[in-house]
Amino acid sequence: MKAKHLKLILGDQLNPKHSWFEYVDPDVVYLIAELNQEASYTKHHIQKVTAFFVAMSDFAQQLESKGHRVCYLTLDDTQGFQDLTELIKSLILKYSCAAFTFQSPDEYRLKQQMCDLSKNLDITVHQVDSEHFLLPFDDLHSYFKPSTHVRMENFYRTMRKRFSILMNGEKPEGDAWNFDANNRKSFKKNDLKLIPKPLIFDNPADDFLQRIKKHNIKTIGNESINIAYPINRQQSLLLLDFFCEHQLPNFGNFQDAMTIASPYAWSLYHSRLSFSINCKMLAPMEVINTAISFYEKSDGKITLSQIEGFVRQILGWREYVRGMYWVNMPNYTKQNFLGAHRDLPDFFWSGETNMQCLKSAISQSLEHAYAHHIQRLMITGNFALLAGISPEQVDQWYLGIYIDAIEWVELPNTRGMALFADGGWIATKPYAASGNYVNKMSDYCKGCRYNVKEKISDNACPLNSLYWNFIDTNYDKLSSNHRMSFPVRNWDKMEDSKKVEIRDRATYLLNNINDL
Repeated sequence: MKAKHLKLILGDQLNPKHSWFEYVDPDVVYLIAELNQEASYTKHHIQKVTAFFVAMSDFAQQLESKGHRVCYLTLDDTQGFQDLTELIKSLILKYSCAAFTFQSPDEYRLKQQMCDLSKNLDITVHQVDSEHFLLPFDDLHSYFKPSTHVRMENFYRTMRKRFSILMNGEKPEGDAWNFDANNRKSFKKNDLKLIPKPLIFDNPADDFLQRIKKHNIKTIGNESINIAYPINRQQSLLLLDFFCEHQLPNFGNFQDAMTIASPYAWSLYHSRLSFSINCKMLAPMEVINTAISFYEKSDGKITLSQIEGFVRQILGWREYVRGMYWVNMPNYTKQNFLGAHRDLPDFFWSGETNMQCLKSAISQSLEHAYAHHIQRLMITGNFALLAGISPEQVDQWYLGIYIDAIEWVELPNTRGMALFADGGWIATKPYAASGNYVNKMSDYCKGCRYNVKEKISDNACPLNSLYWNFIDTNYDKLSSNHRMSFPVRNWDKMEDSKKVEIRDRATYLLNNINDL
């Protein structure tokens, strides 16, 4: 049956509230397709690929149930097409379409692909907004400049004012812009008993899993025949309410904490809404407003410190990294300020390491396709920074292993925040830490083979010598950074014999990195 108009819906554009769907147009066909191109541009976690496909299929069914015409294609249907471009051209001919429209992609590679396709079509082509982000795309250059440091705190304050979030007129509620200093508690024994059991779902995925295997899609991580994450808006709203009721009251307190002493160590007080938001099943402003509504009605159960910490992640950080991504692409992918080139250790793919912190964070990621922001930044990211791992390899690992990882949010977080590969566009200093930080914010060091208190012995925590070796190796670049003056001065004061021992220990560790 012919159609006048073909509209493309990508896997991260599952927004039932988009204006496209306000009324049924029989002349429009919506294309949703499982593609080898998208499943294979990096090696993804098997649960990530499966979750996207399950969510896309559910979205297609929802649209059809409301009367919309949908062309849903599985890997079986698209295997004969080289890529998305070839598929679209074929369907335009099949339906005799006079127009093709797509929502603006969030990833640079897809936007370029769509722009190149648009130039080669002899029908009318439209690009429309995804109607998701708080800042319009055309406004980004008013807030961000290429290859330039933009302070997130300043951006966050501007966003608070622009959208009147947690404000009393021109002043912030509570007379403070953020309560980050209150959000760094670690778990005590009694705290562990109060961690809520997470809400997980049981979405059947076996058919999708088998199809992925059939088409030899190369993946990482532990597979599951059921998807534990929300795969539609209805489930996403349930998870949002669960977070606000059961986790938000302690979110700010423990948002940086880590533990292995709880059966819910992988979820803690984190919302795990990022997959739902990044796929646009939830809008960022409705998430913020819902959380604030719970805060206002909580009779003090949810404090300002808790709600502000959560709002900052969405209103501040999420919008911030999107802006930094777009104004710096494609240049961002080439940044390697510290000249890091070492290969990613084998244990990043298996979790088999004697370092308890890395074993816990990596094994959790392989099991659940998820880790919270401090595990990503200060455990796996910190190790990659100290060990001088290639930014390209670290990018691919982060982009593949996490269910919520899409390049616009992954790249600035990894290359900018974790690895300081951009030289300071995002962070004002490298977020480098010795074992002391891990010991302070977690119980990972308990029972670890290595001793967090030692620096150079055979039993010493590798992070300790690697930290000082990182200072030494990058001395010229770090000594001019005022925020690194304290550790640089401490290195300068260290006895030469001690420096030699640290260098020797770090060299040994790096030469035997796969055996740590």
